[in-house]
Amino acid sequence: MIVGVPQEVKNNEFRVGLTPGNVRGLCKQGHSVLVQRGAGEQIGLSDESYRLAGATLINSAAEVFAKAEMVVKVKEPQPQECAMLREDQILFTYLHLAPDPQQTKALLASGASCIAYETVTSCTGALPLLAPMSEVAGRMSIQAAASHLEKTNGGLGILMAGVPGVAPAKVVILGAGVVGRNALQMAVGMGADVCIFDRNIDCLRQINMLYGNRVRTFYADPLLVELEVCEADVVIGAVLLPGAAAPKLVTREMVRKMKAGAVVVDVAIDQGGCFETSKATTHADPTFIVDGVLHYCVANMPGAVARTSTFALTNATYPFIEVLANSGMVKALSHNHHLRNGLSVHRGNLTSEPVAKAQKVDFVPAEELLVA
Repeated sequence: MIVGVPQEVKNNEFRVGLTPGNVRGLCKQGHSVLVQRGAGEQIGLSDESYRLAGATLINSAAEVFAKAEMVVKVKEPQPQECAMLREDQILFTYLHLAPDPQQTKALLASGASCIAYETVTSCTGALPLLAPMSEVAGRMSIQAAASHLEKTNGGLGILMAGVPGVAPAKVVILGAGVVGRNALQMAVGMGADVCIFDRNIDCLRQINMLYGNRVRTFYADPLLVELEVCEADVVIGAVLLPGAAAPKLVTREMVRKMKAGAVVVDVAIDQGGCFETSKATTHADPTFIVDGVLHYCVANMPGAVARTSTFALTNATYPFIEVLANSGMVKALSHNHHLRNGLSVHRGNLTSEPVAKAQKVDFVPAEELLVA
């Protein structure tokens, strides 16, 4: 199979879909890998390292898309990339389609088969290709919050850990999944006063066993969420419904009641965000203020630590890329229902039920299309 790796074009996105080590692995199995020149240069992965691994270096994204049978990316395709996709081509990347009907329409129009990293599952029901970036984003959310609590960055002027005689920052984490637990680890390590909400009592029980009285755990009762959010210095939005739009747990009225200079970090912004006041931002312009509350809603947070993120992501994605290249998409998806769960668009058909529900459109189950 011919596998193509274009340079990412999203604002301040420096991650890359394959490392030189991945390229060598595919080439040893008889596949051809096309890598756009400069794709990994910003994170220390030189064109020469890709060439030595066996890749063919390509000058433009258009040529990569034109020649590749499978395109491997990191972020969702931008409009100019959607226009370059074609029928019988595989796109393997993050998609986050639920809050993005325009991208959905463009992918359907392309005729390509598009597999979303974020909905591929494991035998435990986990999301193995979302987990590494969730780990990064969860840890980064506390770094971002600590920085933006500083008065010079728009916050109230609070030190996350406090000092003897002065209370630490009050941090509320909404969601105890991978993002929430990683944010929790960082916040506790920095000495913050932390509480975390979830509806999974077993998960809260595990957190309590691990952290004891250093963390307050709460069932996600709406009234209790409002009480804690309104008293918080930092609120981390870490809620995920796989493949679906994020629920709006923090209303505009709740934000209005928060203290001026408080910081919210909406890690769920890729799926539309869990604050009613959220809108996607970029690393170039990461924050905005609503009713005195600073919002950090960068849609590709792990892109700021692009080298770490690239290796963490490709450690997870490469085995699936290998299966797709070796077996072909139809055979791979027919025999592996976990990979099949990632199929969102196939030859002009939407195959993701959560996306269909979010956008109020029809879908066709992947199994029916693959048999056909």
